[in-house]
This record gives sequence, C-alpha cells and structure tokens, in this order.
Amino acid sequence: MGYAESKTIAVEEIPVIDFGGFLKGTPEESMQVAQEIRKAAEEVGFFYIRNHGIPESVITEAHRASQSFFSQSQDSKQKIKINSSHHGFLSVGEAKMESAENIDLKESFVWGLDLPDDHPSVNSENPFLGRNQWPRELPQFRDSVYPFFTEGIECGKKVMRAFAMSMGIDPQAFVRQMKEPIARSSIIYYPPQSRELGRSQFGVAPHTDYGCLTLLWQDQVGGLEVQNHQGEWVTAHPIEGTLVVNVGDLLMRWSNDVFRSTPHRVINRQSCERYSMVVAWDPDFDTLIDPSIVCAEQESALYPPIRCGEYVLSRFDASFSYRN
Repeated sequence: MGYAESKTIAVEEIPVIDFGGFLKGTPEESMQVAQEIRKAAEEVGFFYIRNHGIPESVITEAHRASQSFFSQSQDSKQKIKINSSHHGFLSVGEAKMESAENIDLKESFVWGLDLPDDHPSVNSENPFLGRNQWPRELPQFRDSVYPFFTEGIECGKKVMRAFAMSMGIDPQAFVRQMKEPIARSSIIYYPPQSRELGRSQFGVAPHTDYGCLTLLWQDQVGGLEVQNHQGEWVTAHPIEGTLVVNVGDLLMRWSNDVFRSTPHRVINRQSCERYSMVVAWDPDFDTLIDPSIVCAEQESALYPPIRCGEYVLSRFDASFSYRN
C-alpha cells in the first residue's frame, strides 16, 4: 500500500517573504512587507520568511540538542513525561489530531515560559504556566533549546505587528498582552515511515493549528504538505535560512476570517529521521480574542469574544490522550 498522494509543486508557489524589509526598512518598506504577508495569509495561509531575525547559531544549537534528546532511551525520556501543563515528553501514541483515524507517528518535547518555582502564576488557574521539565541526563539541554523559544516569541510579535499594520489597525493591537504568554515551543522527531503503513498513517495527520501563529523550522528531509484551494496536497519544500509561518484557527477568528488557517500534514517519506522545531505563538491566557477590532464600520464580527487560553485549552483536550 502506497503513501497518501500529494503533488510536488515549485518552491515559489508558497510565498517566500524577505522579512528584513519589515525589521530594518523604511516605513514604506515595512508596509510593503506587511501587505505581502497579508496577501499570503489571505490566499494561502502559509508562507516562508527569510531574514527573520533569529540567529542561525540559535537554530543550529537547538537542532543539535534535539538530536541528543531523542537519541536517549525511552526510559530516560519517560522520566519527564508530559504533565498537566503540557510540558515534557510525548511518545508515539500520545498525540492524535481531532478527526484522524490513527495516532501521529512522532515524538515531541514541549516547554513554555520558564518561571521560577515560587512564581505566583505557576500555581494559578492558568494551566499553561506550570513548571517546565528538563532532562537531568542532559544538563546543557535547557540552555541549548530555550533561546529558540525566546527568539521565536520576539519574531512572532513582529509578524503579528505586520498583520495588524496590514489591516490598518494599531500595530500593537495583537501583542498588547504578552507579559506571560501561553506560547509553547516543541522539538519533534519523525522516524522513517514505511510505505506499508498505508494512506492513513501520518507523522502528523491533516489538521489546522488551533492557536494564533506557528513558526516552524524544518530540516532538509522534507515531509510537510499543505492543502491548496483545489483540495490537493502540495509539498512545502524545506528552504535553507527560512521559517515556515502559518495562520492558526485563533488568528483566523481574530481577523474575522480575513486570514486563512490552512490544513497541513507531515509524512516522512524518506528512509531517514526527520526533525523540526516549532514555536506556537499565543499571547497571555486572558487576552480577549475579539474580531470586532478589525471590523470596518457597518461590518459585523463573525464570532463572539473569547479568552485566548480558554480556546486553546479546549482544543488541547481534543488532541492529546494524556489529558483524558
């Protein structure tokens, strides 16, 4: 039985945007980049950014640490098994997309904002700010991967400012509440996938991301696929020096459905291991996701306001077996 079918497309069919013009350009150049981002978000929901501002050394070090982490024994990794704050190790079988037939064929390690034990928010009702779990067997691991998270948070803020500018609203509108963001970062390992596993087994099954924004670094193995307007699955090629950015369901809601949250999936079709690293960008738990802020006069909001954390948590409960 063969793999699920997909179509190989030219690299440029998913927009590649030079974000350096937004970071360092004139106001006119920044607005031009913002409009490019809006066009990509409206038409595709996915795009690449180069000159994104995350140092290459940060990415290289985090990738190296990822390889070291996943090469440990299962017993070692299970010592920091995922907890109720969604921090820690998920083995194969602990993640399944909401409508998928099968579990995802991947391992991952997740962490969030690193707060001290005595921080009041660690014991608050906010379930995303519990303590991180770091592997004792790898004493340098935390320092190797955490900068990817912090740099990703800052990069995501700038992309969200570009989104706001493109819609003609205050550039700070989407990023005002970032004191204790519920953003998560993860490193992900995909084993080689045999063709005999068939058409319904995926590294990550078809899904849309449920938060605001996803920033993805992927190695050169490939495997990410995006669904286009025609319903075809097309390749999202690895491109050196870029991050993949995609709109999540919560940002689509916040934009009053102007931006698209596009289905995507991962199939590791190669005979080697695949690694990726993600920052799932979301603001503070209590941030009010209110689409009326983008509405013009006489335009109605399509959704009622909802707190960011409540929405994300509801989606977590449907996707991760450990929560049940």
